[in-house]
Amino acid sequence: MTQHLAAPLTGTSDDAPGHPRTGWWQDAVIYQVYPRSFADGDGDGMGDLDGVRRRLPYLRDLGVDAVWLSPFYASPQADAGYDVADYRAIDPMFGTLLDADALIRDAHELGLRIIVDLVPNHSSEEHEWFKRALREGPGSALRERYHFLPGKGADGELPPNDWESIFGGPAWTRTTDPDGTPGDWYLHLFAPEQPDFNWDHPAVADEFRSILRFWLDMGVDGFRVDVAHGLVKAPGLPDLGPAGQVRLLGGGDGATPFFDQDGVHEIYRQWRTILDEYPGDRIAVAEAWTPTVERTAHYVRPDELHQAFNFQYLSTSWDGPALREVIEVSLAAMRPVGAPATWVLSNHDVTRHATRFAGPPGCGTQTREAGDRELGLRRARAATLLMLALPGSAYIYQGEELGLPDVTDLPDEARQDPSYFRADGQDGFRDGCRVPIPWAREGSSYGFGSGGSWLPQPDSWGALSVEAQTGDPGSTLELYRTALRVRAEHPGLGAGSAVEWLDAPEGVLVFARPGFVCTVNTTGRAVRIPARGALLLASAPMTTDGAEAVLPADTTAWWTV
Repeated sequence: MTQHLAAPLTGTSDDAPGHPRTGWWQDAVIYQVYPRSFADGDGDGMGDLDGVRRRLPYLRDLGVDAVWLSPFYASPQADAGYDVADYRAIDPMFGTLLDADALIRDAHELGLRIIVDLVPNHSSEEHEWFKRALREGPGSALRERYHFLPGKGADGELPPNDWESIFGGPAWTRTTDPDGTPGDWYLHLFAPEQPDFNWDHPAVADEFRSILRFWLDMGVDGFRVDVAHGLVKAPGLPDLGPAGQVRLLGGGDGATPFFDQDGVHEIYRQWRTILDEYPGDRIAVAEAWTPTVERTAHYVRPDELHQAFNFQYLSTSWDGPALREVIEVSLAAMRPVGAPATWVLSNHDVTRHATRFAGPPGCGTQTREAGDRELGLRRARAATLLMLALPGSAYIYQGEELGLPDVTDLPDEARQDPSYFRADGQDGFRDGCRVPIPWAREGSSYGFGSGGSWLPQPDSWGALSVEAQTGDPGSTLELYRTALRVRAEHPGLGAGSAVEWLDAPEGVLVFARPGFVCTVNTTGRAVRIPARGALLLASAPMTTDGAEAVLPADTTAWWTV
């Protein structure tokens, strides 16, 4: 399979002197596809690459620049594909390498770029390295590529340290030696089926450089790096101590011995040299949960990765002062390193923002309450226009353009999130944002596929489908289509690293960009504001009266000046 590239695009940052980094990612809108829940091409109830390929024209017409695919590699699926057994093979449930090649080619012909997930912190227990390490027993050279250690206690019956899994319970599992006796323990920051690699071993680094080249040669345009902050562990694997459990979605204090260690940056500098060898602006995006935006900026220095997810922004409530603060901090942190700020509201690990915003502030990134559906959708639409007006790159999670809420009432027997079945870990309710999306008004799976749906869809899904919303000027789908078109056409939107804040009433945000003004009302009441020019778009119906306008509650408006 040969390399095939989309025509390179260009972009510039408007006020990052000394950092002439240009590229399509500076202002890209990237759409996350969760393959098992996007579209089913073969009718087995599970989404696949052929289903994604058939829906690429929809994504082009939506107006996005790139498509990020969550893992589709060969995997036992203990954690929805984030337990990879073979990084160079496609899991049969998703298709074949030929399907992946065809998808990449079709995307490029449509002007879309393809970003694939890379999972370098851990493998599956079914990875050939790990299987051999267990089979060969103590002394196997393969054990050095993971973290195998003897236990504590008189008979090694206690874990090597006090680290806990993000999914709950100890981060260590004891092995059984080939002769049937209890053996060493191995580290897994997530599920026991996901043993952590030892990145101090040169073979691990060599293998992932080879994996990068394999997919770059296939023609992918970039990588989303899973748990980018977790690869390197502190020397000696010291106890965590009284700080207790650290959750992936909760960050840490900067001193966690298994997250955000400085050693990860040498890995990414090596990867950057590989990416820069390939034409067409290939990129890497860090999923790095760090204590501060300033720490996140370390991952996107000019010789490291290109973008990093802004989880501080995702975690911010629908509150004017809090939003302004995180926007200012984010832009200020990225400006010295010349990287674009990124903005994201939802993904496959958190409650959809149409549901998070349906309740009171402070519910965090995961909630089990449906809340006020109408309020949540109104705020979600307003939050989307705010996000798309900010300088930098934006991420859209599949289905948010339909205004989909989280499915909070899935029956227990239907749930498949591994953390749901483990106590005291990351909240195990991620299935709610992974329910397959609706394409049609009717049918057993609302157009997802001919064979039903691997997670049950609500009865309301048909009314929220692509078919139902297309052509309806008041629908959330048409709001997204219009917003993305305006964002691409207006010279004041897209790349950049600064906004100009203007005076506004309490709870209202007003900021200017070249020839453009964004007004955001985060309060529960309508406010009168100066009309800032010609109204381009609003997240809810609004009226203007000469020099003034009435901005409804929980509404964002765009103006051209």
